[in-house]
Amino acid sequence: MISSKLNDAFNTQIDNELASAHLYLSMAAYFESISLPGFANWMRIQHQEEMAHALKFFDYVNTRNGRVILGGISNPTTDFESVGAALMQALENEQKVSAMINKLYEISSQEKDYASQVLLEWFITEQVEEEKSVTDVIDQLRISGGEGAGLLILDDKLAARVSEPEPPIQ
Repeated sequence: MISSKLNDAFNTQIDNELASAHLYLSMAAYFESISLPGFANWMRIQHQEEMAHALKFFDYVNTRNGRVILGGISNPTTDFESVGAALMQALENEQKVSAMINKLYEISSQEKDYASQVLLEWFITEQVEEEKSVTDVIDQLRISGGEGAGLLILDDKLAARVSEPEPPIQ
């Protein structure tokens, strides 16, 4: 059974994952509105990944005989200064999520909940990949000049991204 302290922390993380998903869907809508369907596709896949992460935590809490209690999520940003600004906000969001996952790991260590530590190790690795993925797009945007033909080539590249199934909880 999961401790009440860790159960509460996991519930907060579920809400955070859902808020991240909501933010990325809002970014997808923004990119659609400025005729960048490849960037929109990339953000839709980010949205799907965050939803999968929320459900992974959801299922884990239930598996450990905890109680999932969903809280509210705030409205996401809907307007962005530029493509680069939206991507920087995505990176900041991933860095924030990484810090939250690290805090969960710290709590699981304090609670001597080794099963939760195993789950969280997967998320720690995933967050390294998430931060790198966003950073790569930011770097490519910078290298392309962020406008004109370079922007459209990057948009085409991002349109080719496909969703990959998330591995199940071990």
